[in-house]
Amino acid sequence: MPAGGLSLLLAPGLLTPGALSSGTLALTPAVEAGTAPVVARARPAIARRPGAGLVAKRVLDVVGAVLGLILLLPFFLVIAVLIKCDSPGPVLFRQSRIGLGNRPFRVWKFRTMTCCENGSVIRQARRDDPRVTRIGRVLRRTSLDELPQLVNVLLGSMSLVGPRPHAMAHDAEFTVTVARYAERHAVRPGITGWAQVRGCRGETPNAAAMQRRVDLDLAYIEHWSLLLDLIILGMTLREIFRPQAAY
Repeated sequence: MPAGGLSLLLAPGLLTPGALSSGTLALTPAVEAGTAPVVARARPAIARRPGAGLVAKRVLDVVGAVLGLILLLPFFLVIAVLIKCDSPGPVLFRQSRIGLGNRPFRVWKFRTMTCCENGSVIRQARRDDPRVTRIGRVLRRTSLDELPQLVNVLLGSMSLVGPRPHAMAHDAEFTVTVARYAERHAVRPGITGWAQVRGCRGETPNAAAMQRRVDLDLAYIEHWSLLLDLIILGMTLREIFRPQAAY
């Protein structure tokens, strides 16, 4: 693994402004989302992955998605029944997102709200949001609502690990206000990612909160390795049982 990738795993902090553009990783203690200033950065080219690395990542994705879908199928059925009993509406929710190379795709999730927004204006879920159903609160806190995205992984529109995709309405907003936001689309989006296991989950109320996520996403892209993916997957399992900012 490159030295920078190892630094990602060992340091408990956040990339400082300008760290990526300098070619090194400088880390500082983590800050609360929304407090970091938005700072303009240079635009170094995203490092290209070697072909063997891309193949290995895709193999991990396919094997992980197939095993996950097989092992979790009974669990999926239980969640589906609970959703139908809890509130009227479909079990699954589909929403348009932007993926690799700015190509649009439909992301699959278990429905956690009474509405299924997919337009030019989408309100993010907030604390005590009345749109979130009772079973939906549990699914969102534990990220179990994301499990249907294993189908997206199998189809090739997503990866197990990568930058989380956002609603297209939010992409349009943050591409303008957040430095280097669009560079996240240099790789497939993921079910989980480096930003998520470092505390960046839930609502992003402003550009500063999103900037922190983007910094972490770009650090993952530029210092990717298969080992880093495996460790992020392990850290994701830990996050399920910890208090979360997702609601």
